[in-house]
Amino acid sequence: MERLRKRSDFLAAGKGPRAPTPAFVLQMLRRGDEDAPRVGLTVSRKVGTATERNRARRRLREMVRLSGADVLQPGHDYVLIARRSALEHPFERLMADLRGAVRRAGRDSGSTGRDSGATGRGGGSSSRESGPSDKRTAR
Repeated sequence: MERLRKRSDFLAAGKGPRAPTPAFVLQMLRRGDEDAPRVGLTVSRKVGTATERNRARRRLREMVRLSGADVLQPGHDYVLIARRSALEHPFERLMADLRGAVRRAGRDSGSTGRDSGATGRGGGSSSRESGPSDKRTAR
């Protein structure tokens, strides 16, 4: 199992299917090869102080280490975005949530990802795209 290191790899995984859980959000991307799975962790300042962020990171890293070979599929990139509840969540529940999240994200990977819909942040048009200059020329 390898680590994701480049920002572009994290951003690419963010375009794939997501599986939210109470303690983290899993983002997944199929790379198209059969190399070892790569995993990246994101723990923002919303999670807490530096000590709390480090503890959340250690818990997620250990969860991936213990269940990685059984759960994570070769040829995929995974990004785990920690939530504050990762600090208190029972560890056995974290492990079960990871298995369920990988299964849900794998089921959703048949779709085109988050950019497929016309609603939300991925795709479609918003009122910001047509500025005031468009209204003047439309008369």
